[in-house]
Amino acid sequence: MNKYKGRFSAVLFVFLFAGIGQLWALSSAEYESLLKKAEDNTAFYETDFKGNYTVVQNKPGEGQNVTEAVMYRRDKTGSWTILVTGPAKEKGKGYLQFDNNIWFYDPADKRFTFTSAKDKFQNTNANNSDFAPQHYSRDYSIEETQEVILGKMNCVLFTLKAKVDSVDYPMLKLWVTKDDGLVRKKEDYSLSGQKLRTTAIPSYQTVKAVEKNYFIPVSMLIQDNLKGKKISGKVQYEQTQITIRNIVFEKVSDAVYTKPYLEMNSAK
Repeated sequence: MNKYKGRFSAVLFVFLFAGIGQLWALSSAEYESLLKKAEDNTAFYETDFKGNYTVVQNKPGEGQNVTEAVMYRRDKTGSWTILVTGPAKEKGKGYLQFDNNIWFYDPADKRFTFTSAKDKFQNTNANNSDFAPQHYSRDYSIEETQEVILGKMNCVLFTLKAKVDSVDYPMLKLWVTKDDGLVRKKEDYSLSGQKLRTTAIPSYQTVKAVEKNYFIPVSMLIQDNLKGKKISGKVQYEQTQITIRNIVFEKVSDAVYTKPYLEMNSAK
């Protein structure tokens, strides 16, 4: 069995079909605090972040595509850079966010084109926004809470509704572990209530820097609930797995978050 397909199957079994049970309730203030903690856990405001990403796109009946990239983030200024390093035909392409704008660079024509947070990264099931801090508490209001069991983890299941128009999805369901405030599962919905995507984050890695522990997903599995194909009588959906490794928290040059940086490195 392909090693990536094996991971996809194991993660989906636990997270898409996990049992749900009632637990003890928190107060409204505690729910708000937990959601804010879940938001804060996605950002690194004290220092720059660098990591290597492996993005595996699985299309049922069509096989897999693997993209390798290195990402730099400076969350305190809302800036990030992604440089694609493989495969060879994609090498040198890049993404850059600054001043609330996202640009895509293609070295083939040496041109930057405007893209958005909602657009797909390298034609996968991941959005550009999946690589940046998430703003659950800032951009969403809590519509409903339920204390549940996800696998073996005690979680709060938040049903969230957007307060602003700039979000990728107007409604979310978010499973957050009570003890550490980490998001373990997320479902994205349309305004009509149709489920669009499911994201599972089964485990995190802890990296200590600047006298603080940061929590980074070991991997994320994103399933597109609209893109499926019936194979052998069973519907299989497109999935993208993002694996993060070689994490470093330290300041990098300001030049990394500029267009000339992508232009220069695309030629290497």
